[in-house]
Amino acid sequence: MKVIVDLALCQDHGQCAIAAPEVFQINDEGHLEYDATPDEAMREYVEEAADVCPVQAILVEG
Repeated sequence: MKVIVDLALCQDHGQCAIAAPEVFQINDEGHLEYDATPDEAMREYVEEAADVCPVQAILVEG
């Protein structure tokens, strides 16, 4: 699985970090950081994170 976040769209709302905190985090500066190649076991949470993103900036491939 590959995760792509369009950082030009992302507005750092943090909904993804709530849905899948092992993959998405908001850093101390308030910006999104993420694991682009999370373990397949995280798929359910990553797909939930993509669904709840208010600007639909997360793409899950594979």
